[in-house]
Amino acid sequence: MSHRSAVLLMLLVTLMWSSAGVVTRHLEAARGFEITFWRSGFNALALLLILSVMRGRALLPALRGVAVWASGLCWAVMFTAFMVALSLTTVANVLVTMSLGPLLTALFARAFLRQHVPRRTWAAIVVAGIGIAWMFGQQAGSGGSLVGVLVALGVPLAAASNWCLLQKVGSRGDMLPAVLIGALLSMSATLPLAWPLQAGTHDLGLLAFLGVFQLAVPCLLAVRLARQLPSHEIALLGQAETLLGVLWAWLFAGEHPGSAALIGGSLVLAALIANEAMSPSNDKPALQNA
Repeated sequence: MSHRSAVLLMLLVTLMWSSAGVVTRHLEAARGFEITFWRSGFNALALLLILSVMRGRALLPALRGVAVWASGLCWAVMFTAFMVALSLTTVANVLVTMSLGPLLTALFARAFLRQHVPRRTWAAIVVAGIGIAWMFGQQAGSGGSLVGVLVALGVPLAAASNWCLLQKVGSRGDMLPAVLIGALLSMSATLPLAWPLQAGTHDLGLLAFLGVFQLAVPCLLAVRLARQLPSHEIALLGQAETLLGVLWAWLFAGEHPGSAALIGGSLVLAALIANEAMSPSNDKPALQNA
């Protein structure tokens, strides 16, 4: 797989991830932790079916090992902490906190993997972070608790740890089952908080879509791409999720983003395009592991 192909596939991953906001806007009864429970539940079911076909009897042995469970825990935090944070603070506070992801990933990759992070990528991380802060900064002080921000911080910390762990393991281990472990842990953790369940047939259909196409499929692809792209580049490309999420909410849920979101989104898009355009490896095969 070439570097360009890996980048385009990662952008497809962020496209699927970005569908969560606009789909949840059309839910009728399910709220808060119940959304996370059903989404993680359908995610786990889809992963169980997909991985059973891919791995067969080798699936159960693949669920063993410190690395796969460590990655699974990271996925569980990523699946769960976002919804918990939203219950404690504002959406703006959560999204601005999550924009720290590429910076944390670059720092972790530098410290633990000894990966070289190009200056253009550092610059792109800063510009993209400024763009997201600009998009939501006007709302950031509108309410919410410090606890909510600290919970939200768990998402970029877990993501940075996970991308670096996946790169460290590389092709030496099967890390796809870690996504299944994360889904099962998230489902188990949120069930007590989601009870009593309110979702009807309409909501379950939408949540099944999220579980399969917003989590299961793109997360499996992301694990595969961790062998092809540096962890800091994966995290930076992942910033497109916020930009696309705002766009879908505008087009399909009638939520006008406002001038701040348009300006901030333009900065994010410019940072992503500039970083990839300036990459000297665009036409070279991507690295197999770090």
